[in-house]
Amino acid sequence: METKLRFVIHEHHASRLHFDLRLEMSGVLKSWAVPKGLSLNPNHKRLAIEVPDHSLSYIDFEGTIAEGRYGAGKVVVWDGGEYSTQSDPATQLAKGRLNFVLRGEKLRGAFSLVRMKDGKDQWLAIKNRDEYADLNWKLETVLTPE
Repeated sequence: METKLRFVIHEHHASRLHFDLRLEMSGVLKSWAVPKGLSLNPNHKRLAIEVPDHSLSYIDFEGTIAEGRYGAGKVVVWDGGEYSTQSDPATQLAKGRLNFVLRGEKLRGAFSLVRMKDGKDQWLAIKNRDEYADLNWKLETVLTPE
């Protein structure tokens, strides 16, 4: 049974530019900070650091988080859409590997999040080889870095 849920990737200009992958799951947005952003190149294995869950209302948030607050800086939606899994995503996460298919404006196709052996909150985000894989893919930001 395929489960369809929403996802968003925020471009986050905090102390360092990074991208936040947020997947709707169990009534919240499960979230990972991805310093180099996700890639359509299957040869790129991106570090994804699990961060606290966010409210579902955050899925379309854009704005500036005030100085002195967690995540201070500018946030814009970089990509978003639906994602699907073949089995319960929360169960997959608990086992240390989540396989999912993104249907976004920029990112499409199969991806995996794989927990690293030495870190509970450290994962690798990997693009699976499929018709959307692009060995020449380059990440482009929405905002100009300051």
